[in-house]
Amino acid sequence: MITPPKNVKLIDYPTSTMWFDENGILYSVSKKNPSQTVEQAKQSVLELKKLLDNKKVCLLSDTTNSAPTTKEIRDYAAEVLPDIIKAVAIISGSPLGKMIANLFFSIKKQPYPAKFFNDEKKAKEWLMQYL
Repeated sequence: MITPPKNVKLIDYPTSTMWFDENGILYSVSKKNPSQTVEQAKQSVLELKKLLDNKKVCLLSDTTNSAPTTKEIRDYAAEVLPDIIKAVAIISGSPLGKMIANLFFSIKKQPYPAKFFNDEKKAKEWLMQYL
């Protein structure tokens, strides 16, 4: 699991902790929480859009602690993520997190580059081309 550097401003959401690295890549690390509701997901996206000032970002997501999501939340994410994501790299250190990432990739083709990695460094290197 990725841990944030000490010198970054953390952005705390009910199901994840986020921060920007020195290159502008947005990191998201899932918390060990139960699945979120659609209302929580919508609120988090509204807050994130405000934070991003409606700009798109490259996202490095660690799904190690992710909980399974409902179809309703997956559909909502598929609808709104293209507005905020340039490219996404997903890593996971758990079988469940890998399963969630595979679901993310297989259920619907993403309208932005998306790739699964086992290693943060390789994921970051891949994202750099989309900055």
